[in-house]
Amino acid sequence: MNAAEPLVRPFRPDQDMDAVLDIWVRASEQAHAFVPPGFWRARLTEMRDRYLPLAEVRVAVWPDVAGFAAVVEDHLAALFVAPERQGRGLGRLLVENARQGRAELSLSVYESNTAARAFYERLGFVPQCRIRDGLTGRPEWTMLWRRGDR
Repeated sequence: MNAAEPLVRPFRPDQDMDAVLDIWVRASEQAHAFVPPGFWRARLTEMRDRYLPLAEVRVAVWPDVAGFAAVVEDHLAALFVAPERQGRGLGRLLVENARQGRAELSLSVYESNTAARAFYERLGFVPQCRIRDGLTGRPEWTMLWRRGDR
């Protein structure tokens, strides 16, 4: 692997767990400043023991773990890139990888996270409906990408 080029590979829990959880907390706190402080850290165990084992998780490595995507069936349940690595194409690379072999991919994004909403729209995701997140009570959008649209 050329260290100048990022690579997407399957998540290795025994090697990647600490990095993935660290990225999840830091990126969540940055992107979701409207959620009370401590909310994400209080859910680390749940993320590690419940959510990640249920998902198909891929990591972006450049040269170490710099981001991850978690997909459950055809739903992009999580996409997070380390704050200091954002804006370098890793999120796009992870989404493109998640779309491989799928006819469609859905996701939910907080309404207040306008940067993420714009990012997903640039990648061809279309807002479908506005819902309320069951954990935070915050409004969010369900978005859908379909192969062949656009």
